[in-house]
Formats: sequence, structure tokens, C-alpha cells
Amino acid sequence: MFLGIRLVCALLIALSAPCWAGDTPGVTAKEIKIGGIFPLSGPASSIGQTGQGVRAYVQSINDRGGINGRKIEYVMLDDAYSPPKAFEHARRLVESDDVAFMFSQLGTAGNSAVAKYLAAKRVPTIAIVTGANKFTSVKDYPLTTTGLVSYDTEGKIYAKYLQRALPYGKYAILFQNDDLGRDYVNAFKTVLGADFDKRVVTASYEVTEPTVDSQVVTLKSSGAQALFIAGTPKFAAQAIRRAAESGWKPMIFINFPSSTIAGTLKPAGLENSVGVIVGTPNKDPSDQKWADDEGIKVYRAFFERYLAGSDITNTSYLTGYQQGMVLEQILKQCGDDLSRENIIKQAKSLKNLVLPTALPGVRINTSDSNNMIWTQLQLQRWTGTGWEQFGEVLDGSSE
Repeated sequence: MFLGIRLVCALLIALSAPCWAGDTPGVTAKEIKIGGIFPLSGPASSIGQTGQGVRAYVQSINDRGGINGRKIEYVMLDDAYSPPKAFEHARRLVESDDVAFMFSQLGTAGNSAVAKYLAAKRVPTIAIVTGANKFTSVKDYPLTTTGLVSYDTEGKIYAKYLQRALPYGKYAILFQNDDLGRDYVNAFKTVLGADFDKRVVTASYEVTEPTVDSQVVTLKSSGAQALFIAGTPKFAAQAIRRAAESGWKPMIFINFPSSTIAGTLKPAGLENSVGVIVGTPNKDPSDQKWADDEGIKVYRAFFERYLAGSDITNTSYLTGYQQGMVLEQILKQCGDDLSRENIIKQAKSLKNLVLPTALPGVRINTSDSNNMIWTQLQLQRWTGTGWEQFGEVLDGSSE
């Protein structure tokens, strides 16, 4: 009889134990293990430093005692912007490292390479650093949220601005020949409709190419008054510099992934970059206008402690810092229920989250109907010494 009572008690204790007790990979009473894949080397290494920002923020969380009594082990691997390596790393993280979920993996091609595998394993992929429009589909990617405004939405914002600024002008688009670049081109096609073929000339490049000089020369010969560069920092910098060297002075737009001073504008030449326009949700920590801003002061102190020796003008670190704050909020909302089901539920339940390094008026809201975390952008123009914001904050959810 007493044996029976003990068995019943043991069963009740087991049933009432929190979900970290053995049924969720990567979760224990004292730790949660999370995976991330970034191009820390290779042609996109500048934006790959987002991973260093995430890892640094995770370290700051752990130094503060963790979240709900747990420290975070963030396992970060370098895929060098190679989809096969991304797939190899994803398998290791899931099958060998037993991560609870993936967070902040960067790169459209890499995320595309691992998407089906992670979905089959029922592993959430939270705040992936790509704006590829396909990942916004809840139907196709139910366990995913994205960490950037979609490239489709961003591209439509630029196309609509150009319609007002140069209503009868001709536009040139230099784009990376993958989902990233093609999403932006398709956004322009949607906005311009039948006028696209009459008013837009395009040139593509592969990430394996050494330069885009020949493409820029070809686009210049079209006589376009505006140039939109839809790619990664290395190639955006080359395009801006080559346009200046050739004497071509179009209105230049770059996409958000290339909006870093260190990775794009400095290599292009700050003097060559004057007038460049981009949409962003963020304050620039190197801009003196934010010198007394509390959020930026905290970020600079964080940077000095956790990223000492790095270049603060590379705003990929800032993106990683903000990603870390999003991760912190999601885990706080999870409480002691760190099941994969609750992780994705909480990732899609962020309400009016204000990050202190985001521009005034920019908030994060997520829902079951859309995979995007960020939906708002503010247009800004490089003056030679800093970014000048203009116009209103644009909400991509209404685009």
C-alpha cells in the first residue's frame, strides 16, 4: 500500500514538474542553450558581426544573473555566407548541441538552406536576420519570425519615395542575384506596374564576383537619375565609389543591410557617400545628435565593456544588441515554460516593445498573422558627418 502511495506521489511530481525537466532539448533548471549561425568570415563578414553583438548581449544577461534563474549558452557558428555550411551547422546545433531553438541566424541563402530541415525537426527559428519576403508567410514558415523589415516592404518605400522625388525620372537597380536582391526588384515592379520596363534598368551580380564595377558602368550608360543598390555592404561600397569615380551623380539609395558606416560608407569614401539615402528603425550611435540620448549612452557603455576594440560605426553590432534585447523579452515572457511551442508563441506576442536604441516612434509588435518583428522605417540621408532623418516614420504593415 505504501509503495502504491509513493508511486502515485512520484507520478504527480513528475506531471507537475516544469517543462525544462527533460522534455525540451537544450533546457535545464539552470541553463537554456540557443543556436545562431552567422557569416563571421567571407563576403558578408561586415554584417556577420551582428552575431558578435548578440553574443555580447547574451553575456551581459548572464552577468546580470540570467533570466528566470537560467543562464544562456549561445552557440554561434560561422558559415562564411555559404548555404552548405549553414546546413551543416544547423544539423550540428540541433542533433549534437541539442539547442532549444535557433535565434538570429543571418543571411537569406543560409536561412533558405536550413528552413525545411528545422521545420521537420520542429525547431523554432526566431528573429532571423533577413528580410526575404517569403519568410513573412505564416503558412509556409509557422515556426519562424524575422528580424528585419521585409525587403519587399522596404523596396516599396523607396519606390514610392522616388515616384514623388523623380516622378518622370529613370531608375537603375543594382541587385544581388538571390532572394535578397530579387525581392527589392519585385517591390519596384509592384509599385511601378506597367511603367517598370520603361523606367527601370537593372544589373545583377553574384556574391562570388570580385567587383561590381562593370555593372555600375553599364547602369550609368542608361542615363538613370537614381541608383538603388540592393545587396550587402562590400558591393554597396564598391558601387558608390565606382559611381563617384566615373562622374555619375545619381540620387543613391542603399538597402538597410548595407546601412553601416564602417562596412559601406567608409570603404566607399565618406565624401562619395554624401546624399546616400536609406531606411532604418535605429539611432546611429556614432551620430553626435544622439550623444545625450540615454539609450545610446547605455549602448556605448555596453560596447566599451563587451565589444572593446571593435568599430562602433559598424551598426551590425547594434543590430545584434537589439536582437539580444528581443531575445531577453521573449524569454522573460516565457517564464518557466520553455517548451518550443511557448517560445514561438511568445515570439509572436510582443506588444508595443520599445527598444531604447530605436528611433522615436518605432515599436515592435508581433502577431500570429505575420512573421515580421520590425515593420517601421525612417528615411535618412548621409550628410558627410552624420545621418539626417526626414519625413515621418513609415509603417510597413500598411504598405
